[in-house]
Amino acid sequence: MPDRKPKRDDASGPLAAKTCAACGRTMEWRKSWAKNWDSVKFCSDRCRANAKGKAADQGAELEAEILRLLALRGAGKTICPSEAARSVAAGEPFEPLMEPARAAARRLVAAGTLVITQGGHIVDGSTAKGPIRLRLR
Repeated sequence: MPDRKPKRDDASGPLAAKTCAACGRTMEWRKSWAKNWDSVKFCSDRCRANAKGKAADQGAELEAEILRLLALRGAGKTICPSEAARSVAAGEPFEPLMEPARAAARRLVAAGTLVITQGGHIVDGSTAKGPIRLRLR
């Protein structure tokens, strides 16, 4: 059965997609957000809670580490988010930092600093599954 209302083709205007301030994922307009879409910053309660405190400090540290590693690697070269997670973990298990590292990468993509690639092709970090690489823009 076809959609009753055609989808909007343009990405501008009041129903344009936004980027979550905490995780960097793309948020699409929802009817439940109709009254306050202009003030929506986070995609979920989890992101709202993690935007403050230790998680925010860790995210800023991961962003800085990603940029530092990319600068060391050189122009046109890539890194894996796990390299930044290992560096920030400093001897501790790095696996719990993997999703925060990917979130930091998505925020840097939203800021226009870097791109996320898979197999050498630029992909959307919000929907990418599997291993990704990070490259400066």
